[in-house]
Amino acid sequence: MGGSSPCASCKLLRRRCTQECIFAPYFPSDDPRKFAIVHKVFGASNISKMLQELPVHQRADAVSSLVFEANARVRDPVYGCVGAISYLQDQVSQLQMQLAVAQTEILCIQMQQDPAASLPVHQVDHQDVKSLLLSDHNNYQILPQQYLSFPSSSSSSSSVFQDSYDSLKRESFWT
Repeated sequence: MGGSSPCASCKLLRRRCTQECIFAPYFPSDDPRKFAIVHKVFGASNISKMLQELPVHQRADAVSSLVFEANARVRDPVYGCVGAISYLQDQVSQLQMQLAVAQTEILCIQMQQDPAASLPVHQVDHQDVKSLLLSDHNNYQILPQQYLSFPSSSSSSSSVFQDSYDSLKRESFWT
């Protein structure tokens, strides 16, 4: 800005960085990749318009969000952030299911150890309880299968999603 080095956006766009440059506070010259990826997905003009429409105190958060969304879109051009959200919702569902199975097993063990329980206890098969909780009739359906099951797609679609989710596990969106 002014006499110092231009911001990352002005460097990439090969223009002179002024004191009024809207990008300079959010895209420093020492991190050119940050602007490059946001520019690739959204375009400099759109980013500028978005930032100008926001109050100054919200712009830093907006830039963080744009960087996150751009990274997600580059990693998964079709689903972007929705793919990451679906993956996380799937993990929550799986953990809820595991918790329900564990709580049921604990209850069964407690009931077997205390034969004088107030409720009449029938012999409970742990495998029956697990299969009931893991069946298709439970409340913990996997989100991508609910929302992304297309009639023309093959059954291999879940492996496609799993491959993209595996890359999400290994990589950070904030780089």
